Amino acid sequence: MRYIKLGNTGLDVSPIALGCMTYGEPNRGHPVWSLDEDASRPLIKQALEAGINFFDTANMYSQGSSEEILGRALRDYADRDSVVIATKVRHPMRPGPNGAGLSRKAIFTEIDHSLRRLGTDYIDLYQIHRLDNATPLEETLEALNDVVKSGKVRYLGASSMHAWQFSKILHLQRQHGWARFVSMQDHYNLLAREEEREMLPLCKDEGIGIIVWSPLARGRLARESGAATGRSGSDPFADMLYTQEKSDGAIVDAVAAVARARGVSRAQIALAWLRRNPVVAAPLVGAGKPSHIVDAVASLDIVLTEEEIAALETPYTPREDFQGVSDDALLARISARIGIKPAGA
Repeated sequence: MRYIKLGNTGLDVSPIALGCMTYGEPNRGHPVWSLDEDASRPLIKQALEAGINFFDTANMYSQGSSEEILGRALRDYADRDSVVIATKVRHPMRPGPNGAGLSRKAIFTEIDHSLRRLGTDYIDLYQIHRLDNATPLEETLEALNDVVKSGKVRYLGASSMHAWQFSKILHLQRQHGWARFVSMQDHYNLLAREEEREMLPLCKDEGIGIIVWSPLARGRLARESGAATGRSGSDPFADMLYTQEKSDGAIVDAVAAVARARGVSRAQIALAWLRRNPVVAAPLVGAGKPSHIVDAVASLDIVLTEEEIAALETPYTPREDFQGVSDDALLARISARIGIKPAGA
């Protein structure tokens, strides 16, 4: 494994991150596709043995169960100082007031809960799980700065928002001398390339590393066009992300053709395509099977030709930007998915 720096930091991360939303007790999250602890631990161990040192979770995943499972596995299988643990804060963790959001109270409360569940003294990368429009930006950013200064967090990261919003945040952090976001966790893949217009160039200019969520478009790039899985049939969030553009089938077919010509899996090609963009630090691979980790690591050895890249990219057509979904609508969908009503609902 060849490690890279995350953005302009000195932090060494594997160019593949294990996305841990898959790991969580089914009765606390997604009963169809969540893996319980016994099923999760071998996959986390396999990732470590493959050289992956970057693990991403969130407090909301399976209502904290993902953090618990990841924390116990890393305690048993890894040297804490060698791994990079990333988690997130923002979405509902309990009903009623102050159960969600990015207020100073919520951040100070949730960082301690995450530390407890993960069984660690510090978080390497603490990320806001999208913006909280009900809380002043200055309050959120100062609170995040304070958790860094307290030693509970090493680096800060952000996730999906408009480029103008991220630019404003970076300006405020610079103006006040607050700890800056070093990463942007973004929605980016061959079926979702709208972030190439503004967000990716902004991050390149600011030295921000991109961590890609849904790099395989919820598996659409790794299987036959129109084929379904247990997860795809029970994931309404995916229906919001992917609206079956007419060009999707042509893109999926192009991935299949390049993979067939090289004698590798479709997943390897789709992941290798992401690496052609130098601002991408690591895709989040949600491994539910050992083969998913094998494919992710194997993709690091694939360098696509200009002809292959053109074949993969040419069918793409502009589509609605995911960032166009309102914060309230997104919060309502996520809250309903995890069975918690937002305050005031």
